[in-house]
Amino acid sequence: MNKKKAIPENYMTVGELAKKMGTTVRTLQYYDKEGLLSPTTESEGGRRLYTHKDMIKLHQILSLKSLGFSLDDIKNKLISLDTPEEVANVLNEQSLAIQQKIEQLTEAVTAIETLKNEVLQMQVVDFKKYADIIVNLQMSNEYYWLIKHFDDTTLEHIRNRFDKESGMDFMHRFNQLNDKVIRLKEKNIAPEDKQAQALAQEFWNMVMEFTNGDMSMLPTLMKFDNLIGDNNEWLEKQKQVNEYLQPALELYFQNAGINAFEGV
Repeated sequence: MNKKKAIPENYMTVGELAKKMGTTVRTLQYYDKEGLLSPTTESEGGRRLYTHKDMIKLHQILSLKSLGFSLDDIKNKLISLDTPEEVANVLNEQSLAIQQKIEQLTEAVTAIETLKNEVLQMQVVDFKKYADIIVNLQMSNEYYWLIKHFDDTTLEHIRNRFDKESGMDFMHRFNQLNDKVIRLKEKNIAPEDKQAQALAQEFWNMVMEFTNGDMSMLPTLMKFDNLIGDNNEWLEKQKQVNEYLQPALELYFQNAGINAFEGV
């Protein structure tokens, strides 16, 4: 009886509020500690007391938390919302944030499925190659699938030779060169034509840039002419480029006095 008289009318203890709102005393104590929801007053006996206004505030906290808002967001900018327009604006912000998370998770699922397919195509377990593929997927490098075809020596060379920016730049320039070669092929430009010879020189310069002058890598790079599967469109285009450039390269080497395979 005395205990009940110690609680003023329209006030609730922390236990009563927790029970009404379907939460725990520990949660309310944590909110109090974090300055998110403190009791309105204390009883004569030192019991922490809450009002119905506090209950409405707690309902707001729990509702916003269920929508994905962090406690910091709720504490710093959401509790003071007073108008429907303000509530709608912050809900819109949260909706956009959730959509971004969905997109990120979707990309992660796609990357996992892609890596799974790549792993099944590889003959042995090779976590170093797996890591390379993951990095390139995160970079949105559409040529990630080439990695499984490289041997360890070539991969190590690529890791040391290129970073993200220079690697993407190299592939961009390489594809631009391929486009120029295809245009010459469609025009039936002869291998000895100065345009074809200029592209042969540009192609060879890119080979030298990629290998850093290490001609021992040429046999490995030449194996890529015989790849099948994966990105068939890119591989078919590369095959056409190589077939057109081969006679032009031979003429270029002859005129420049270059023996590309000397010592290989």
